[in-house]
Amino acid sequence: MADKIKFFFAALLLVGALFGFYYFADHSLLMRVLALLAVIVVCVVIVLQTAAGKRLMEFIRESHLEVRKVVWPTGKETTQTTLIVMAMVVVVAIFLWGLDMFLLWSVKSLTGQGG
Repeated sequence: MADKIKFFFAALLLVGALFGFYYFADHSLLMRVLALLAVIVVCVVIVLQTAAGKRLMEFIRESHLEVRKVVWPTGKETTQTTLIVMAMVVVVAIFLWGLDMFLLWSVKSLTGQGG
């Protein structure tokens, strides 16, 4: 029940901040944005105090650890892979263009529009 109250309070605070952002439209945009960001930070802190928020933080920590375990490709590998992909795109594009021309010629020949 406490988590629901925290979610409700965070949502209410966020709605109030959005209302205030537009209600005080005649004030400085910078101040309104800073105030809105401050309220968003407070809402995030409140939500992170819930059970779901704690699970989310644990998931983020575990994801960060997994990303650190990834073996990233070297610059040379990345360049070679990119060039291979680009070459294959050109080859497939030429093949599809040729197939399209052949089918166009076939349809024109079959329908008598080829001259």
